[in-house]
Amino acid sequence: MIAAAELGGFFAAHAIWCVSDGDLLIPILAYATPDGERQMERLSHDDTEVAVEAGVKRLETNEMQADDGVLIFDGCVTIEETSRDAIILEHRAYLWPESKMVVAVPYTPIESGQFKVRRPILLAYENCEDCDADLAMRSFFHGIAEHEKGAEVWKNSFEEEE
Repeated sequence: MIAAAELGGFFAAHAIWCVSDGDLLIPILAYATPDGERQMERLSHDDTEVAVEAGVKRLETNEMQADDGVLIFDGCVTIEETSRDAIILEHRAYLWPESKMVVAVPYTPIESGQFKVRRPILLAYENCEDCDADLAMRSFFHGIAEHEKGAEVWKNSFEEEE
């Protein structure tokens, strides 16, 4: 799950960069090919829910023949009984077919007056025998740092939860 988490961090930074100026995030299917190349596909559909469902299906079946995959979409997460906008990332490490990691990155949209990004939350970490959750999250943050523009937005907009 280490490589999948790093891939997810990279595309989390990309997604934060996209939504930081008020753009809508078109769901993204990102994956790493066996030769280590990162690929990204935007899942454009008339209905975002249909796009996410299509992305989940592709993530689960691995029709891309990838080593790792991540589905990235705009959603919500509940924190202390309050619903927050969040980038949701569903990770798969295909060497361990049953493995799954889900991370939410809460953010405050620019429409509220000032864009803010909050600390990522690990929502699920299942059947990940290759590493513990702390190591996976460190890899996630390493991936964030690899995306130059996204990491800059993240750093400049980060705010600890109150």
